[in-house]
Amino acid sequence: MAECLTPKFSCEGTLGYEDALVHLLNYVWPNIFETSPHVINAVMEAIEGMRVALGAAIVLNYCLQRLFHPARKVREVYWKIYNSLYIGAQDALVAAYPTLEDEQNNVYSRPELMMFV
Repeated sequence: MAECLTPKFSCEGTLGYEDALVHLLNYVWPNIFETSPHVINAVMEAIEGMRVALGAAIVLNYCLQRLFHPARKVREVYWKIYNSLYIGAQDALVAAYPTLEDEQNNVYSRPELMMFV
């Protein structure tokens, strides 16, 4: 559990150490399926710290694949992470969403965003 508590406090002022933080995130991420409430809170706080230090887009890349997993228990955990990510960094997530092709009835393009990216 100590590896989950440390990132929350050590993510401030880490400009230039993003590779080390991604390595630490890779170390913390497998613990998202723990059942102990203390570990769950520590992991969520570590992920929040990584969101602040690394940016929401990197954490979204970890989360996006499993949002529609066939197993309900897996989906619940990943949606919990996504919802906390969305609450904490709504504006930063817009640029990280995947680009979808327009359909006949639906328009998914965001031309205003593409002007700045």
